[in-house]
Amino acid sequence: MIGESEEPSDARKTQTTQCAVQGEGGAGGPEGGKTTSELASEHQIHPAQISQWKKVAMEGLSTLFERPGSKPSVTVEEATAPLFEEIGRLKMELDWLQKKGFSRSRSDG
Repeated sequence: MIGESEEPSDARKTQTTQCAVQGEGGAGGPEGGKTTSELASEHQIHPAQISQWKKVAMEGLSTLFERPGSKPSVTVEEATAPLFEEIGRLKMELDWLQKKGFSRSRSDG
């Protein structure tokens, strides 16, 4: 349980660690769960299918409970490149307008 003195970030770390440890057990694990053969006969599927599913689950288990924002999906360069392109375009437009006689301080009216 989470004590009152613990911070939420500590609790998240504990939950993540517990999920990772629990995930290592899986079907047929040492924790007293059902064996692969028991599961196969119970659900009427081949034991090899359960082994394949377990392998896929174990490979993806570490990323299953991650928060979507925990990893940057876009690098800084990828995020800023379009912004710098727009700045360059806007500077060119400003230069063109200034050459045509328009000024930023000029008001219409």
